[in-house]
Amino acid sequence: MTPDTEPAAPIRHLVIVLGDQLAEGASALTDFDPAQDVVWMAEAMQESTHVPSAKQRIAVFLSAMRHFAQTLQGKRWRVDYTELDQDGHTGTLQGELARAIAKWQPAQLVMTAPGDWRVLQALQATAKTHQRVLSVRDDTSFFTTVRDFSAHIQGRKQLRMEYWYREQRQRFGILMEGKQPVGGQWNFDADNRESFGKKGPQNLPAPKRFAPDQVTAQVIALVHKVFDKHPGELVEFGWPVTRAQALEALQDFIAHRLPLFGQFEDAMWEGEPWLYHSHLSVCLNLKLLSAREVVQAAQDAWQTGHAPLPAVEGFVRQILGWREYVRGMYWTQMPGYIALNALDAQEALPAFYWTGETDMACLRDALQQTLRHGYAHHIQRLMVLGLYGLLLGVQPQQMHAWFLSVFVDAVEWVELPNTLGMSQFGDGGLMASKPYVASGKYIQRMSNHCQGCKFDPAQSLGPQACPYTTLYWDFLKRHQPMLEKNPRMGMQLKNLNRLSAETQEQIQQQAQSLRTVA
Repeated sequence: MTPDTEPAAPIRHLVIVLGDQLAEGASALTDFDPAQDVVWMAEAMQESTHVPSAKQRIAVFLSAMRHFAQTLQGKRWRVDYTELDQDGHTGTLQGELARAIAKWQPAQLVMTAPGDWRVLQALQATAKTHQRVLSVRDDTSFFTTVRDFSAHIQGRKQLRMEYWYREQRQRFGILMEGKQPVGGQWNFDADNRESFGKKGPQNLPAPKRFAPDQVTAQVIALVHKVFDKHPGELVEFGWPVTRAQALEALQDFIAHRLPLFGQFEDAMWEGEPWLYHSHLSVCLNLKLLSAREVVQAAQDAWQTGHAPLPAVEGFVRQILGWREYVRGMYWTQMPGYIALNALDAQEALPAFYWTGETDMACLRDALQQTLRHGYAHHIQRLMVLGLYGLLLGVQPQQMHAWFLSVFVDAVEWVELPNTLGMSQFGDGGLMASKPYVASGKYIQRMSNHCQGCKFDPAQSLGPQACPYTTLYWDFLKRHQPMLEKNPRMGMQLKNLNRLSAETQEQIQQQAQSLRTVA
């Protein structure tokens, strides 16, 4: 890629485009004037090392950025693009921005609101140091603004996604008949919790994958050279990295997987990473797709009879409801949110999270899949990967750093609340009404992992005891005083109290031994 090198004269706007803002219609670009403005994009070592980003994640971001820069250059726009290994690179976004300000002498800096508090603070500080106004515009790839969410939460004692979701359904007319939801109910969750049964998934559609082109191949070679010690693999890379590919991926999901998405969205199966999930989160989070067009495509599929209402509603709820809710939580609760640890969890992240080397079949499958593809679906993330950390008592900041490191779709605004809040209950209930804890019996019910595992999910004591089951009872015991205040935990605590005092003590001892060897 050949960047513009010599400015003709001081410019009007230096338009900052970050790696998760790859939309031609982004707010920062709406009034771009090729005669007066320059787009600035920079790869930065720090963005891959502030957490040890996995190879797949780095490759997705760098390839998508380079393709987007080429798209803008194809429109004859001036693009100042700095590659990671370019001579004189400072290694940070703020260092590169300072160099760009000195080079172009812009009257003003313009950007779309970023997805990371840390990045916003760094760029604002750089602008201030160089006495430039930084205009931060709304991210229009979402349905709502952070101001909308801030208004929604005013005066509420409890924040729950369901109420937010219903408001947005009504506001935007999504799956509505007048003022009522189509089908007579807001939520079809009860219809969307099936397992695959003993036969497993049948006739699974092949996932839509994209062979690396020349740009992506160059990025992969760069990642191998510069980030060889980072976790993960790049043997199989097939993520969409352009707008055209993202649209293909969307069409493929709607056509082949959406009809059964709802029914099996919580199911797992050994060796099957893709199943009926959309795999669109990376496209959405890079802004190669907008939330509106994804939701519209799903709604169209229902209206034409291609996909059933429970599947479409379940998918729409993830985008219009949960995704927008999580973003609002992040930006209204930061910067303090990242330090929360309501359960006082202090254990270290087990080393096998970086290797996948564990005897627990479900955890091994999810970890190896994640390291191989940079991907796991939401139930694997919540009820396998996250659940083990929660039950073990891993410090939520360490779980956050791992999740941010390994997944291709990880941007902090979406990853942090989902991990620290929803998964680890580190926020004490801001994101979730109760800790999402379960024994190994849940994993047995929703997958086939337990069939070939050395551990028995029905046992909590002894050498064959499932660590999830042992740690589940231990979690309830350790946090019983706090959990007794939560009405949604009554049944689980009632079951705990059925265990004898001797059994509870033995479980706690075995749980502690699991922490010792982790």
